[in-house]
Amino acid sequence: MPYMLLILEPVGQREARGEAEGRVLYERMQRYAADLQARGLLLGAESLASQHTATRVSRASASGAAQVLDGPFAEAKEMVGGYFLLECPTREQAVEIARACPAAEWATVEVREFGPCFL
Repeated sequence: MPYMLLILEPVGQREARGEAEGRVLYERMQRYAADLQARGLLLGAESLASQHTATRVSRASASGAAQVLDGPFAEAKEMVGGYFLLECPTREQAVEIARACPAAEWATVEVREFGPCFL
């Protein structure tokens, strides 16, 4: 069953730690991904750029007109910093993999099962 691990980082954390420390942490995450790949569990993984370069598009207003908002987003307390897409037989295994994720030391790792949006 596919699961996604979402890395939810506090806004501003990347800037506060700086590039040198960020590179060290990124290398740890790459080794973690390589281990998951070697175990046959990883379907995909990517780091996402900061929300400063993100754009949100919504047509949820009463008029249905598209609203476009460029980041950074003032109301955001956290941002999706990246993800791991896994193929695991059980939710428990996905949670164990999330517990071992280096990002759990500085961010939240959210485990999400794939499923239809109406449930």
